[in-house]
Amino acid sequence: MSRTISEIIANDPLISGTRDMTVRAACQLMWEKRLSGLPIIEKDKFVGIFTERDAMKMLANKVDFDKTKMGDVMITDPVTVRGGLTLGFALIQMVEGDFSHVCVVDDNGKPLGMVTARDAMGRDIVKLEYDMGRIGALSKLRYTNHLPYDGESD
Repeated sequence: MSRTISEIIANDPLISGTRDMTVRAACQLMWEKRLSGLPIIEKDKFVGIFTERDAMKMLANKVDFDKTKMGDVMITDPVTVRGGLTLGFALIQMVEGDFSHVCVVDDNGKPLGMVTARDAMGRDIVKLEYDMGRIGALSKLRYTNHLPYDGESD
């Protein structure tokens, strides 16, 4: 049976940044705490997120890390997922949204933490592979009346 997202992140402390912190301070915090993303929380709500990918983009665009504030560069209104769902659900959101971090909330919308694509590298990947295999098998059954593509055009 798959673990819930809450179970996966249970031992991870919720570390967050603020809108007023500089990008350099955010990157230093991420480095010190070994984080790939930093959520921004205000009044018990996720209001933004900043990830390694965002930092790389800023570096490539020569943004001043000492003067730029998180509030100016964070991704606002990040996607959230309820902690009672499975990692597979969060991974689908990540794939469809082309991102690798999802903020996790309880049933009342209170921040619990963050789940990342890297979290899938545990035992839940086995379950995901099984589920994907089932989906593939169902697809094959659904299309059995179609001839396979032979590479030739009409």
